[in-house]
Amino acid sequence: MRDPRHDVLFEPIKIGPVETKNRFYQVPHCTGMGWRRPQTLAAMRGVKAEGGWGVVNTEFCSIHPTSDNDYYPYAALWDQDDIRANRLMTDAVHEHDALAGVELWIGGGMVANLGTRLPAYGLRNRPQTDSSVLNPFQARKVDKQDIRDIRRWHRDAALRAGEAGFDIVYVYATHGYLISEFLDPTINTRTDEYGGSLENRVRIVRELIEETREAVGHKAAVATRFSVALNDPETFDAFGLLADLPDLWDLTVPDYGVEMGASRFVKEASFVDSIAAAKSLTSKPVVAVGRFTSPDTMARVIKDGSQDLIGAARPSIADPFLPKKIEEGRSEDIRECIGCNVCYAHDSLGVPIRCTQNPTMGEEWKLGWHPDRAGTSPRKDETVLVVGAGPAGLEAARVLGERGHNVMLAEATRDLGGRVSRESRLPGMAELARVRDWRVGQIEKLDNIEIFRESRMTPQDVLELGVDHVVLATGSTWSTDTVGRHSDTGLRHEAPDMVLGAETVLDGDPFDANHVVIYDDDHYYLGSVMALELRRKGHQVTLVTPAGRPCDWGQYTTEVYSSNAALIEAGVKIVTNKTIVAANPGSARLSCMFSEQESDLACDVIVPLTRRLPVSDLYDGLMAIEDRVKAVGIQSVTRIGDAEAPGIVAAAVHSGYRVAMDLGEDVDIAKKYGRREHTV
Repeated sequence: MRDPRHDVLFEPIKIGPVETKNRFYQVPHCTGMGWRRPQTLAAMRGVKAEGGWGVVNTEFCSIHPTSDNDYYPYAALWDQDDIRANRLMTDAVHEHDALAGVELWIGGGMVANLGTRLPAYGLRNRPQTDSSVLNPFQARKVDKQDIRDIRRWHRDAALRAGEAGFDIVYVYATHGYLISEFLDPTINTRTDEYGGSLENRVRIVRELIEETREAVGHKAAVATRFSVALNDPETFDAFGLLADLPDLWDLTVPDYGVEMGASRFVKEASFVDSIAAAKSLTSKPVVAVGRFTSPDTMARVIKDGSQDLIGAARPSIADPFLPKKIEEGRSEDIRECIGCNVCYAHDSLGVPIRCTQNPTMGEEWKLGWHPDRAGTSPRKDETVLVVGAGPAGLEAARVLGERGHNVMLAEATRDLGGRVSRESRLPGMAELARVRDWRVGQIEKLDNIEIFRESRMTPQDVLELGVDHVVLATGSTWSTDTVGRHSDTGLRHEAPDMVLGAETVLDGDPFDANHVVIYDDDHYYLGSVMALELRRKGHQVTLVTPAGRPCDWGQYTTEVYSSNAALIEAGVKIVTNKTIVAANPGSARLSCMFSEQESDLACDVIVPLTRRLPVSDLYDGLMAIEDRVKAVGIQSVTRIGDAEAPGIVAAAVHSGYRVAMDLGEDVDIAKKYGRREHTV
């Protein structure tokens, strides 16, 4: 039964000529699917509508070939083919009584048009400004005819959106794309009616809103995505000039590092004050994101008038059924977003979004996976032993249990969670524990899963259990040899006592060293957060990396800048473009990535983050007695997660889900996992 405090979240609300059934609004977010994978996109958005979202939007949707971001598979509405492709999505959303929205997008100086090879349209002759990909191209400065063309293209795209069945059509005026360039007094140096005064700079937004309403406003709502910030009063002045023009405001803040910030740095509802200030200036409904995961927080911001709808991108990815779970009084079952931004990273890499919490994300069409229904295994009478209760083992046990198997989950230690338990204790990483906590909570609801703590298994133990299948999720350990991306042979160990395993730091064990060098050839968050942890404990820390900056992969998760700022603020010394080639008494020998010139860095200990070695003792032991394994009736022995191929936590969770779905089946891996959409 639904908690009455959350009733406000299920009140319908009018948005221009349409009405949404509740206050749950999946804002436009990119997916790595776009025009290249329309069936994948439609299936994913349809599942969200099934999960109870009242409004489900596309990603940014290009209006014309001069807005081409081709290394990302964005949505498009250029022609009749695009109308048909987008219709797949709107039909899937409408099937569940939800509204479908589209965010019309004009790239401007942010893009390089690598696909169409047409000049990008910008307000200045300036190099392409998307900092994640530094392309050596410049935008073409627009003239008045270009502006007239852009307005016409936008209107035509709005008409195509109507044909495609969209209920909400956006004017997109933020995130650094062309329309927001007009608003920026630093960038907009025009002296005509589109530049100078604030009224002139907002003119194009006003015109696009009015022309979109004229084109489709009789049947579709007109929304505007816009940025406001309490520390930038002019954003409110600009908002005030337009306050009652669109049917809906989709508001955010100008700092994408806050709007889309990783949970290490940005927490739930972090900019609600800026949104509430803008809400007081308009009579129209307002939606805003804030990585909302708590139903109580969602209800509060609606009740106190801060906003009218709960916007979500990442929480809708982590749990597409979040609204239904609140509606059914199952808030404890919400698979909460951890703010790791692995979703954003995969889109940035041009592939379908993935999710650490939700391994079915992006697989709805290809594999038929569903975030809330694992189905019943055709071999559910067979018992399964899962060894290891890290992210892979917990997910495997959970899904196997849901599919009807009797499961024994054996964990060598007292604590469940494996690496996520260790890493979640590091600075800023607390929300990673949700990966463990949600799965443990779901497992505890199932009578067919038994957990055995402090149960280190031997091959003989496994033989004696009488199970049908064995799943080994025994994890991995960080190697001390420094073999990795930049070394085939590892350190010259003149002083092997200088090298300390990363597990010592991860487990919080004390050690005697003043100056610690972290050698980060991992390039994700761990080197940075370990450095912060060691600084917190009073060590002098130098982080050495072969990359040009620490946490370099964090460029895809938005955390690279905040991560490096945190290191600098904490007093961590940073040495880039260097490998460590030897551990000498009292120093690390560094080698320049470019010249190979060597130098010494005085230190007391070196902690390498280079490669992880799967813990394979149990697997190797069982393989060595394969005949005996078969003789006792064990049909399969499978490694998963870091025990198979160490990677990010999302990969471990996905591995656990995959083995549970495939267990005992004769799967053609190439056919099943290699399925692609092909344009004919």
